[in-house]
Amino acid sequence: MDLKDKVAIVTGGASGLGLATVTRLVDKGAKVVIFDLNETKAKEAVEQLGENVHYAIVNVADDESVQKGISQAIEAFGAIHICVNCAGVGTPGKTIGKKGVLPLEDFNRVIGINLIGTFNVLRLAANEMKNNEPLTDSGERGVIINTASVAAFDGQMGQAAYGASKAGVAGMTLPVARDLSEFGIRVNTIAPGLFKTPMADSLSEKVIKKLSESVEFPKRLGRPSEYAELATFIMEHEYLNGEVIRLDGGIRMSPR
Repeated sequence: MDLKDKVAIVTGGASGLGLATVTRLVDKGAKVVIFDLNETKAKEAVEQLGENVHYAIVNVADDESVQKGISQAIEAFGAIHICVNCAGVGTPGKTIGKKGVLPLEDFNRVIGINLIGTFNVLRLAANEMKNNEPLTDSGERGVIINTASVAAFDGQMGQAAYGASKAGVAGMTLPVARDLSEFGIRVNTIAPGLFKTPMADSLSEKVIKKLSESVEFPKRLGRPSEYAELATFIMEHEYLNGEVIRLDGGIRMSPR
């Protein structure tokens, strides 16, 4: 897919991996609608990146909210060709901790945002993509990229909800790619390792150094720009479909 003048929606696009992806898409000539709940940061991104970026206040886990965001994207730019799902939460909680069993509502919240929210957005975006005119000789009409995590495969203590949600995202990649193949829509998932996102910015230098040492090579946290580079590579590479790609410097997470 040639990204120039294509229209993308990016959930969680006001910060971290999402913002890096929005920035790279704009650099490649695409138009982007940020889906985020943080209006202050979304406005800052629009002011920084210019007229080819709009935003919509969207709760990914809410059907009506996403429907409204999709409508705003269509109204702004006339179509949707790309959907990148970066919105997510990583609230930790052990199955049985010092305060007792993990509250079911805490587990449900993480699943609701990370897994159900991802599916909610992709299904509605795909419903618009199927109406696009073919973009390539083979009939491609759209690309969806979801975000899992290495926690999907080697989740740590306290990551029962997070690991389950991200394993679900990884696990639905191939079935959804198969479902959407008849419409010429590709679906892939990126599973990042340890990245320097706003969540990591709250950690001390000592903790960052320890985390960096756990990466095989290079001995550092991933850069959001590296996620964005892989995301746009997937968009541009038509034969990549139904895949889950780890982006983690070879790390395998320890139990804690």
